[in-house]
Amino acid sequence: MRKLILQMQMSVDGFVGANEDHPWQLWEWGDDSAWDDALKQDFNAVFAGIDTILLSRKMAQEGYLTHWGNAAKKFPRDPFYAFAQRVVDARKVVLSDKLEQSVWERTTVASGNLPREVNALKAGEGGDMAVFGGAGFASALIAAGLVDEFQLFINPAVLGAGRRIFDQGGFQNLRLLGSKAYACGMVVNRYAPIS
Repeated sequence: MRKLILQMQMSVDGFVGANEDHPWQLWEWGDDSAWDDALKQDFNAVFAGIDTILLSRKMAQEGYLTHWGNAAKKFPRDPFYAFAQRVVDARKVVLSDKLEQSVWERTTVASGNLPREVNALKAGEGGDMAVFGGAGFASALIAAGLVDEFQLFINPAVLGAGRRIFDQGGFQNLRLLGSKAYACGMVVNRYAPIS
C-alpha cells in the first residue's frame, strides 16, 4: 500500500499559519530560499519517491501547480528545483466538493467521502503520495486517520497564535522515524502514527 506523506511547515510552537505581516518561514514560494544545501538535497530525495500529489482546492486555486510548473521551466538545471519537475510530472488529485473538473494538466478532481477517496488512492499502484494544503485540509486528513507519515518542517520562529493541524484528531501516539537539524535553522521531524 502506498504511503500518504503530509509535509507541513510549522513554527516551534506548533502553528502553521499566522499574521501575514510577519514572515516566519525560511522559504515560501519565491525564488529566494534560506534553506541550506543539505536541506534542499534531502527534500529532493523525498520527492524522488513521490508520484502522486494530493492538494486542497484552495492550494490548487492559489497557484501551487502554476508556480511549480513555472519554477521547473525557469530553473531547469538548478538541482534544488528537481522537485519542481516532479510536481509537473506527478499525478495530481484535488480533493474538493466544490470543483467539478480540473483546469490543471495531469490533475483530476475527487469529491465525496474523504476517507473513501484517499484510501482508494492509497490502495492503487505507484509510489508514495505527498499532500499539500492548509491547516483545515491537513486537520481533516489527520482526524480521519489517513496520514501515514508526518514530515514537519520546524522553522526557527515562535508565533504565539495562529492555526494548528492537530486540533481535530484527538489523542494519537507517534513513532519518531527521524529528526535532522540543518544549518539554516530548520529542523525536520518525521513521525508515523502508532496503530
